Amino acid sequence: MATLLSDKATHDYRRMKLIGLWLFILSETFLFGAVISTRFYLQGVHRPEHLNQPLGLVISIVLLLSSLMAYRGEMGASIGDTKRFRNNILGTILFGALFLVGVGYEWYEAFIHFPPSTGYGTVFFTMTGLHAAHVLSGMIALIIVWVMGLDGRFNGSNYWAVEGTVKYWHFVDVAWVFIYPTLYLVS
Repeated sequence: MATLLSDKATHDYRRMKLIGLWLFILSETFLFGAVISTRFYLQGVHRPEHLNQPLGLVISIVLLLSSLMAYRGEMGASIGDTKRFRNNILGTILFGALFLVGVGYEWYEAFIHFPPSTGYGTVFFTMTGLHAAHVLSGMIALIIVWVMGLDGRFNGSNYWAVEGTVKYWHFVDVAWVFIYPTLYLVS
């Protein structure tokens, strides 16, 4: 009987954490929605000709691949496969860093062609900066989870830290799926 009560309490606790995470992601969705709306309000569909679209595409692919690796890491944690978990989460972190390097290079070019003092520059640096901050916070969370999992602590009944972090990472990737066309494709 005590085990049944214990399992139910654990299930309810996990459900509460999941609801809390989804509410947080919903609030972040409103934030990104407001920034994307602002782009169209301030600039319409104007896009500068010097925007590095190939780089935007490459960093988008890198970010999407990182999401695949994050999923594989989560699945490894869910079955107690520590090696699969560690390798894929580390790969996710490295792809996130590669994405940030690409954004940094894009910023370097953007400062030359459309600095923050221009209308498009303001929108571009705000949107990519906000997203880069979320990528960085996601990478920090992934590093923490990766370190926590080095001793093999995650298994089928205990991997919420990985699941919650990976869900956040997927959200950050989905946000970019909307930001990328808003900045790079709409004209």
